[in-house]
Amino acid sequence: MRPRRRPIDQIRPEPRDTTRINDGIRVSRVRLIDTDGSQLGIKSTDEAREYAYGKNLDLVEVAAQADPPVAKVMDYGKYRYEEEQKRKQARKHQSQVQVKEIKFRPKIGDHDYNTKKGHVERFLNQRAKVKVTIMFRGRETTHPERGRDLLLRLAEDVREIGQIESQPLLDGRNMVMLLGPTKNAGVKRDAEDENAEQREEEVQGDRNRQDSAPAGDAQSQPGEEVVEA
Repeated sequence: MRPRRRPIDQIRPEPRDTTRINDGIRVSRVRLIDTDGSQLGIKSTDEAREYAYGKNLDLVEVAAQADPPVAKVMDYGKYRYEEEQKRKQARKHQSQVQVKEIKFRPKIGDHDYNTKKGHVERFLNQRAKVKVTIMFRGRETTHPERGRDLLLRLAEDVREIGQIESQPLLDGRNMVMLLGPTKNAGVKRDAEDENAEQREEEVQGDRNRQDSAPAGDAQSQPGEEVVEA
C-alpha cells in the first residue's frame, strides 16, 4: 500500500510579510517619522522616499489605517532581524509547565525517604511542579495526620527550591500536596551547565592548538570523563 499523503490544507505555509516599503507604498502622501522618532510632518510619498534614500535607509509604512498613513525611516532588514531574535527569545523562555508525580507511604523508612526526596529535588530543579501523594492502606486511613506530617516535612526539607502551591488535601485513600519551583530552583544546575560548557570550550581550544603544533611537539593530554549521576 502507498503511504497516505498529508493533506495539503494541513500544511501551514510560512507567514508572508505584507509590510509595504519603499516603492510598495502607493498612497500619495504620508505622515513621516524619522529614525529617532521625531515627527517630520506630512510629506508627499516621493519626497519621503527620497529622504529615506538620502540616509541609505528604507521608508516603511507602519500605520496603514491612519489618514494619511504613517511611514517611518528605518533599516528594514535590520528591523526584521531584531524582531525575529525577539520572537526566538520569547519562544525560548516559554516553558510548558510539567507536573511530575511521586508517591510515598506514611511509614516510609529514612533511606527510601531520602531517595524519593532526591527525586523531588531533581524535578524541582528542572522547574517542574511536583504532585506528592501519600498512599494509605487499611487502617492507615485512621491516622491522616501522619501523612500530613510527612508532606510538611518534605516541604520543609526542599524549601530552598520548592514551595507549597496546594496544601495537603485528603482525597479518598490518598493525601495530595502540590509543590512548585522557587526562583532558586535550577540555579545551581544552570551554573554547572555553564561551567561544563566553559570546560568543553577550553578542551576544544587545547585540541585546536595541538592540531596546529608540529608533530614533534605534540603531547598527549589526560582524558577527562564526566559522569552524570
